[in-house]
Amino acid sequence: MKAIVTGFAVAGLLFAGSAMAADMPKEGKAKCGACHAVEKKVVGPAFKDVAAKYAGKADAEKTLIANITKGGAFGWKNGNMPPKGAGAKPEEIELMAKYILTLK
Repeated sequence: MKAIVTGFAVAGLLFAGSAMAADMPKEGKAKCGACHAVEKKVVGPAFKDVAAKYAGKADAEKTLIANITKGGAFGWKNGNMPPKGAGAKPEEIELMAKYILTLK
């Protein structure tokens, strides 16, 4: 019985993680997904790491939007992100910044 309960708990955590990733805006998957992932470094840092970097900062959303728009390295030592990533529009950048900051 204990093994069954543990199995369901693990399955629930896996499902929760995949559901969170599925909540990423489709623009983010299309334009940011080539270089970023939610939980692991690809070319650029994981979105969760970005969220942690800005956590608790009053101007986090504004700063993140500005950084995505202008591009750069931002201290990650992964190279430079091009301005506007993969040609994202301002409203897509704002949507992704808000999404990233919801990650824990």
